[in-house]
Amino acid sequence: MTENNLQTKNLINLGPSGRAIAQPMDAGLLDNFFEHLTMERQANVQYFSIYLWFQERDLDGFASYFLSESQGEMEHAYKFANYLIARGQNVKLKELPAPIQAWDSIEDLISFSFKMEADLTASLQQLYSISERISDTRSNVFLDPIVEAQTKSEDEFAHILGKVKFASNQPSALLLIDNDLKKK
Repeated sequence: MTENNLQTKNLINLGPSGRAIAQPMDAGLLDNFFEHLTMERQANVQYFSIYLWFQERDLDGFASYFLSESQGEMEHAYKFANYLIARGQNVKLKELPAPIQAWDSIEDLISFSFKMEADLTASLQQLYSISERISDTRSNVFLDPIVEAQTKSEDEFAHILGKVKFASNQPSALLLIDNDLKKK
């Protein structure tokens, strides 16, 4: 090996996975990425559980909406895991608690879902803020489109919650909302 090749080899940073990295990740930021990944995975499982709840009640519009949300949360989890791998990290998966499977009303269920979306948004904003504070531009660029999509998702849940609240548990009104969701 020539002296120049040896010097170049010694200048390459490696992440915990042994993968070459251009910029190491801050430990605090990394912990927050792992927490957010767990939240995305939990949302995936919770939305799948909600999908089943609506399927059992023959509310196909709500069911298909939540199945799509479940799949979307899994896609987010993939993106976060792949980003961490690209940054040379070993992805650490935490155990997930069982999802909630019993609900008193559709309004309670949608309110819970809206809160979960708001928590995901807050987590993303925290990740973005930490990345910005420590000048991890790579993470900010990665997060930009995700924050935008998450904000839209939170708004969509707020809209559905408003409709469900207005329906006041009236079956005919809830069926109209279900029908609207079926069309999406």
